[in-house]
Amino acid sequence: APVIFSAHGVPKSVPAEAASRNFFAIDATCPLVTKVHREAEIHHKRGRMVLLIGHAGHPEVVGTMGQLPDGAVMLVQSVSEVDALEIADAEHLAYVTQTTLSLDDTAEIVAALKARYPNIISPHKQDICYATTNRQEAIKAISPDVDAVIVVGSTNSSNSQRLREVAERSGCPKAQLVDGAQDLDWSLYKNISAIAITAGASAPEVLVNEVIEAFAKRFDITIETATMSSENTFFPLPRELRE
Repeated sequence: APVIFSAHGVPKSVPAEAASRNFFAIDATCPLVTKVHREAEIHHKRGRMVLLIGHAGHPEVVGTMGQLPDGAVMLVQSVSEVDALEIADAEHLAYVTQTTLSLDDTAEIVAALKARYPNIISPHKQDICYATTNRQEAIKAISPDVDAVIVVGSTNSSNSQRLREVAERSGCPKAQLVDGAQDLDWSLYKNISAIAITAGASAPEVLVNEVIEAFAKRFDITIETATMSSENTFFPLPRELRE
């Protein structure tokens, strides 16, 4: 049976194990995650300690840390953890980030790192996924003008959780994260006139449509699409599916 490596990426030990068992493996790692892996590897080869801004236990973080030998990557989750860092060679230091983080939280951590370690090497281009960035910026813009925000996505999805948090921070009084229409808390939507619906990066569009249909069955609704930016990036299928 084929083995598929998820878009989050996996440690190097996983493909090696699959190969040792003669499994047919399909690497579906997102190219944006692969970019972070390559950045970390380059820094390591150049003798730099790598700091990874991310959330402990997240599959992407596990995968990125697993690209390098033990001890070559240090995880940083907050500004307070930056203050507590003990690094032997602060002159040879670089950072990378998990691709699905909050822009604001990441900016605070990066600022703290640069303040403490002025010579730290930054990514040539921001590591946070463009789709994550676009959704967060859209929610920031629209949240003050709506009564509630619904984020369609899994509770264990980092980028979905960040969307809910961004909505709350941006002035929306009610923000709910749901797996689908079946999880809607209808008590939240009494006496309101405007709702924004968005979705995490891996949430199928059909789930968003089901949420809209659930509202249409209960209320007389008008649908408006708010487009903040266009996404034209194309990634090819995994190599194994093209051959």
